[in-house]
Amino acid sequence: MNEGAAVVLAAVLLDLLLGDPRWLPHPVVLIGRLIGALEPPLRRHVRSERAGGVLLLIITVGVTSGAAWGLIAGARLLHPVAGTVVSALIGWTTLAARSLHAESKLVADALVGGDLPEARRYLSYIVGRDTEALPEPEIWRGAVETVAENTSDGVIAPLLFLMIGGAPLAMAYKAVNTLDSMVGYKNESYLRFGWASARFDDLANLVPARLTGLLMTLAAPLAGLSGPSAFRVMVRDGRNHSSPNSGIPEAAAAGALGVRLGGANVYFGKLVEKPTIGDPLRPLDAASWRGAVRLMYGAEGLLIAIWLVTLTVQVFR
Repeated sequence: MNEGAAVVLAAVLLDLLLGDPRWLPHPVVLIGRLIGALEPPLRRHVRSERAGGVLLLIITVGVTSGAAWGLIAGARLLHPVAGTVVSALIGWTTLAARSLHAESKLVADALVGGDLPEARRYLSYIVGRDTEALPEPEIWRGAVETVAENTSDGVIAPLLFLMIGGAPLAMAYKAVNTLDSMVGYKNESYLRFGWASARFDDLANLVPARLTGLLMTLAAPLAGLSGPSAFRVMVRDGRNHSSPNSGIPEAAAAGALGVRLGGANVYFGKLVEKPTIGDPLRPLDAASWRGAVRLMYGAEGLLIAIWLVTLTVQVFR
């Protein structure tokens, strides 16, 4: 087994076993602090908001990936195995399958237990919409949508970049993702300053989102769901989303599960009508959420299997 394969497999195993321990400082928190520290001086000293936003993107991604590379290189100076271990540890922090499962499970467990207020509270931690008045089906919808969308940017995308360019590239992706979540808003304050971050995030997720949709389609039969429906709805409804990427995995999941996602959401007291995704053939309930989780793990497992087969074929050529 080469070093790259060892790093990827160790990172995935650590994520599946340990998730995101609350006692462990997470790099995304540090990236967020870096962005928060850079924004005020860039706004003050760079006349053009767009130029300031471009600099924010370049500095944040450069510092993040450079720090990862430096830690690995320093560890490798001590011993080659130390470099591999540090790479795996950094790669672990970029993956979120176990965390996504655990956070959405809090919502599901509260709903199954009949505690709507608690389910709404837990959902508010993982979605941007207002949750205070959501009825049970809408809470299930939020949980399923979160798992489906984040299967791409929390699992498949960082895993793909980890496979391609190791921990530094995976961390660069996490920096782009964090930038978009902090400054990629389409409001007056960030429309120009966050433009570069939002567009670069769209570009970074262009291939991973579509790969995720295809992997979900292939994983659906393995999860006891419909692969043909996943593909059909992905093609038909994948663009029914404000994001050019998020609708792809959501549509694949909706088709596989036979549920309807999208529709009306309330943000900061304002009703926003969104296009629907999928067909309401089955109710949004605990079975839908469990199916979405199976799709997430199935897509991740298939990507790892395909990658390992590719590596094996290259070795025996």
